[in-house]
This record gives sequence, C-alpha cells and structure tokens, in this order.
Amino acid sequence: MPRQSISLTQQNDAWLKHHIEVDKEYASKSELVNDLIRQARRNEAINQKLAAAESSSFVEQSKEEMRDEFKRELKSK
Repeated sequence: MPRQSISLTQQNDAWLKHHIEVDKEYASKSELVNDLIRQARRNEAINQKLAAAESSSFVEQSKEEMRDEFKRELKSK
C-alpha cells in the first residue's frame, strides 16, 4: 500500500485523535483518513451523477437504482 506523509492543522489532528482515542471509531489515523477519502469519492460520484441527470432533464433510474449503482461502482474500485 502506498505511504503518504501529510501535515495537519492542530484542530484537524485533535479531531482525528478524538475519533481514534475517545470515540474509538477507528484503530488509526490512516484508517480514518482512508474512510474519509472513500466517503468523499462516493459523494463526488453522486454529485457527478446528479449533475448529469440535471443537465439531461430526464432520468430513467429511480433513487434506489442510482444508490445501488453507486454502491456497485464503489465496491469495484
């Protein structure tokens, strides 16, 4: 797995530490950051799909079908 080095503001570092040490939602900062990136990628995919739907003025898929498609696409990446 590729390794990265990033700099964080004190507030962001404290937020990460809180979710790891206090809430115990994640085992490490890496795990939390990877989850945040996955969420951002999902949001980006949803926004792109919505923008395309808005510009076409017609969508054949239901909300549920769109959601299921997003989930399949994310699992394949």
